[in-house]
Amino acid sequence: MSGDIEGIGAAVTAGLAARAVEPRHGGGHGDASSPLRCLNCGTSLVGTHCHHCGQRADVHRSFGAIGHDLVHAIFHFEGKIWNTLPLLAWRPGDLTRRYIHGERASFISPLALFLFAVFLTYAVLAMVGSGGGVGEGLAKAAANQTETSAIKARFYAETEAVNAELAKQGLTPERKRQLEQELVSLRRTAEYLGVAKPMSKEEREKGPPVLDDPGEQVMTSVDFLSRTKVDTGIAFIDHGFEKANANPGLLLYKLQANAYKFAWALIPLSLPFMWLLYPFSRRFHTYDHFVFVTYSISFMLLLFVVVRLLNLTVLGNIATFLAIFYVPFHMVRQLRGAYRSSRFGALVRGTLLLFFSLFAVITFMLLLLALGVMG
Repeated sequence: MSGDIEGIGAAVTAGLAARAVEPRHGGGHGDASSPLRCLNCGTSLVGTHCHHCGQRADVHRSFGAIGHDLVHAIFHFEGKIWNTLPLLAWRPGDLTRRYIHGERASFISPLALFLFAVFLTYAVLAMVGSGGGVGEGLAKAAANQTETSAIKARFYAETEAVNAELAKQGLTPERKRQLEQELVSLRRTAEYLGVAKPMSKEEREKGPPVLDDPGEQVMTSVDFLSRTKVDTGIAFIDHGFEKANANPGLLLYKLQANAYKFAWALIPLSLPFMWLLYPFSRRFHTYDHFVFVTYSISFMLLLFVVVRLLNLTVLGNIATFLAIFYVPFHMVRQLRGAYRSSRFGALVRGTLLLFFSLFAVITFMLLLLALGVMG
């Protein structure tokens, strides 16, 4: 089930990317004795582009055209990126309002910019890490936990084997003492490796108690192994938590991969909160909120990339400090410009939007965690 969901996430991300960055140009010429026609739809050409489908009239079938298409796809965006980014950084409300009202030829579409920001964020984090030792610390902690879980599982299996033999009838006293000593040895080894609490002085002096139920004696020595078990009563959830506890390193990897695949889910998660800021409004529609949210998330991702790169320099702390204060300022400024709110109204809604954003991110992380556990 989780594999199907992850496949859907990857397919949606790939489809959105293809839709956003596919260049709409190409085309061709007729011969010298016939009017020029578009090679895509066959419409007679007037000018450099087809007025029906938008393809260019010129066709380049050379090695240099490959480089041109690559530069166009990455940097050009038909020249829109240099018109979009300055407005996105300083006048996001004007950018949002102008795009909604139809001024779109000069700017990158919100979805294309969002996908570009997601890919750039993923690439930068893959190269330089998340910063602050957070990613490295989590990976190290996950590896340690995985190793500890494996040790616990081994001791649990060995102790269960001793338990099974102790439960047999007709054991000689000598054999019973040997099994008890094995329990003590297992416990001391577990203490040495740090997967069990040390026995108290009284427990060491007393030695393994002789109980009527040998199984009870075993559990007194390995109760630490069962404390991490989760019992919700739902089989697949319990199985997921068991796998996550046994191999948290794999869970961390799944979280990182799913964050990239399902980044687009931040948009639908945020739209209901935008509606709550302007409930029952006839002036603003779902599309308006979509443009606002997508541009806003794109800016936050790009800002994170810039701050992460600056953290590699001596300006890292200053950049982080300024970014923390600029994020709410950017939200208020975008609200005021996009929705023509008053200063007070934009400030109130900006404060609510900041909390709504935190809630949306937390919900997104919980969804990623659920996908990782079920995988």
